Amino acid sequence: MVHQPPATAFVGRTLKGPLHRPVPVASFAEFERRFGGLWQPSTLSYAVEQFFASGGGRALIVRVVNGARAPTLALSAGDGVLRLAGVDPGSREYLRASVDYDGIAGEDHFNLVIQRVRSAGSERIEDQEIFRRISLQPDSERYIGALLLRSQLARVVEPLPARRPDRSSTVGRAIGYTCCNCDGDDGDPLTDYDLIGSAGESTGLFALCAEDFDFLCIPPLTREQDLGLGTLLVAARLCRERHALLIVDPPSGWTSPREVIEGIRTWPFRSDNAVMFYPRVRTHDLLRGREETFASSAAAAGLLSRAEELHPFGTAEAEWLLRPGLHPAVDVSDSQRLRLAQAGINGLVAAREAGRPAFSARTLSAGGGSPDWAYLSARRLGLRIAASIERGTRWVLLEQNSPATWARAGALVGSYLETLAGEGAFAGATSRESYFVVCDERINHAQSVGAGRVNLLFGIAARRAGEFDTWLVSHHPASSRARPVSVNRLATAGGVPEAMRL
Repeated sequence: MVHQPPATAFVGRTLKGPLHRPVPVASFAEFERRFGGLWQPSTLSYAVEQFFASGGGRALIVRVVNGARAPTLALSAGDGVLRLAGVDPGSREYLRASVDYDGIAGEDHFNLVIQRVRSAGSERIEDQEIFRRISLQPDSERYIGALLLRSQLARVVEPLPARRPDRSSTVGRAIGYTCCNCDGDDGDPLTDYDLIGSAGESTGLFALCAEDFDFLCIPPLTREQDLGLGTLLVAARLCRERHALLIVDPPSGWTSPREVIEGIRTWPFRSDNAVMFYPRVRTHDLLRGREETFASSAAAAGLLSRAEELHPFGTAEAEWLLRPGLHPAVDVSDSQRLRLAQAGINGLVAAREAGRPAFSARTLSAGGGSPDWAYLSARRLGLRIAASIERGTRWVLLEQNSPATWARAGALVGSYLETLAGEGAFAGATSRESYFVVCDERINHAQSVGAGRVNLLFGIAARRAGEFDTWLVSHHPASSRARPVSVNRLATAGGVPEAMRL
């Protein structure tokens, strides 16, 4: 059970790149190579730029489109044409292909090279795939249609020509290439439906269902259009399942602190797994050549990521100081920041000021869970530890479901929590006041064992000694999960629950 540097997932529109497949990037330069960099219709591209500029270290990008189309290639084949279509859509997907017969004696097979280049007419190759001795015959072991299903660049478009494609013309000593047609399309602005995607097809937000991430940032649909409530609800549920936090942008209509304080009272979205930062930020737009206003979630994600990387189990920063080049779009007084904090909204500031009051960072708590969940530091601590224990004890499914296995798992988790306690992660002067672990017959009764399930219960004192936020980790061959549970408060006093209400 180890803690990786925090990762922030982004879902939205980009200029190019693979669809509905989480791709890790470690810098904005890498984002430019994989997804095309800044693009005015892409709020995500600016968000990623601000994330890294604000100290973010690891991003996970999920590209989503609305009606975009991949370019096609046409390879001459006698009187016919072998048509290929790109895998990734967009007008900036530059593909080319060549055909040769090197090392082939018969007339049924050919070699095919497909490349993606940096730009039209460029010789800078970004990706290349080589398919040797392929055939147009469906009954062949080297059938092109089957082989290209594994390609990351192109697919075959039926009908196929009657004969193999012609050898590509040579340029000097080199084989020439046929470039793709100019029929790639970037599609229309995204809708909430595009962002949510399909659970069955693992598209949109559901592309993250099997991924490990710490924060989720979904930039606005456009610079003028906020996310819909449906997207926020699905995203919050995903974050709850993945032990992550959703960073929510304030609605663009909240242009003053007073409007925020009044608007949050009736705003229909609340979640213990969500945080909000105000106000929006202003920074230089490199494409437009002037200062523009942007949503705040990406800059906040970078600050959160950096703070957690430096202090994995420390208290969350009380003052969220924007990096140079970014500044608040609206002035917020200290008294307004206090009222915002009381409403569960964290304030962004441009510079430190002596004597400025500090407020503990808050979540958009729904009020139905532990009182500690209203505080960002306590909530993130619980989520990180729950995720680490759930992932780090999956090995129990490979062992016999017996008291010996339970004892090993309990000892492992106890040792892990003892280490964290030594690093100052919990409240309490002793281990009995800081945490507890239960993995025995009290929670692994005959019915659970018969169902093939292994249960482990643990509690941590996130803010007050002897008062535990408690989680139940359940492992089953079909799935593993960790969820908050309620136990008898009197029973947990002193560290070992005896009468549990799960």
